[in-house]
Amino acid sequence: MSIGALARETGASVRSIRHYDEHGLLTSARASNGYRIFPPTAIQQVKQIQRLIATGFSMTEIRRFPDCMRLIEGAVSCPETSEIQRKRLASIERQIADLERRRARLCQMLAEGTAPPLD
Repeated sequence: MSIGALARETGASVRSIRHYDEHGLLTSARASNGYRIFPPTAIQQVKQIQRLIATGFSMTEIRRFPDCMRLIEGAVSCPETSEIQRKRLASIERQIADLERRRARLCQMLAEGTAPPLD
């Protein structure tokens, strides 16, 4: 399938698909005209890559994931990825806690008209 067809099937941009391919997350071949062509399985792969990116994983991290995570659309976990998923969740939770502290400080500043002391 052409890159345009893959983009239409997945909702991903052609640019994103090229990016995934260049980072080794997809497998493509070149047609005689030099255009990329993708196997039908690329539809599920692109959708899974988009899900992983949406949960905060980088291209480098996704590239290290085993096939059980990268190639199966909707795969939520496999034994080899559980630890990195837990670490990502802990990182997100730390970010949320930090944002909540900042929000509270800003709310206090607005309510009192002064800056609260640093913790």
